[in-house]
Amino acid sequence: MTREIIAILRGLAPSEAVPVTDALLDAGITKLEVPLNSPDPFDSIAAMVKHAGDRAVVGAGTVLAPEEVLKLQQIGAGMVVSPDCNPRVIVATKQAGMLSYPGTFTPTECFTALRNGADGIKLFPAAKLGIDGFKAISAVLPKGTKAYAVGGVDDTNMDDWLRAGITGFGIGSALYKPGLSADEVAERARAFVAAYDASQEAA
Repeated sequence: MTREIIAILRGLAPSEAVPVTDALLDAGITKLEVPLNSPDPFDSIAAMVKHAGDRAVVGAGTVLAPEEVLKLQQIGAGMVVSPDCNPRVIVATKQAGMLSYPGTFTPTECFTALRNGADGIKLFPAAKLGIDGFKAISAVLPKGTKAYAVGGVDDTNMDDWLRAGITGFGIGSALYKPGLSADEVAERARAFVAAYDASQEAA
């Protein structure tokens, strides 16, 4: 089963990169994002790419400029996630051969992202948009659009979002935050995966 869960590892330090990667992969989460406002993010991403190989898609979040995309390409990253919808970043990401998930909130931003080649849209902050807002937007999006809810999603409301048709989730502080051990991250990851799998089976 392909689980559409992106682990958002904001604040991850390079010394944690490999053990946290193993914790997430062992739990069944294979899309890993290190936001660029983390300590030495490019070092963490490079270590994770080298360690995980083809077992994971490792990339960066909070990517705001094409120059950052180029640096990510050079270290072998496979995914670019942004908090905003910047066509220059999307185009640079696709030219670099990486997956593009820009942040969107309105129909205009969603269509702008898709027209510029985004692989999917990151609905952020999802808790403010709400499931009703997502349903309204998804009714006009092209069929098959991949949409990820980010911000305010946890294992208690995952089922509601999946029933509404969301593709997947970006999970941040409920999964990882600085100070947690790799074992604690693994425990949280297993809980999310179990909730996600149960929701998928019920859908």
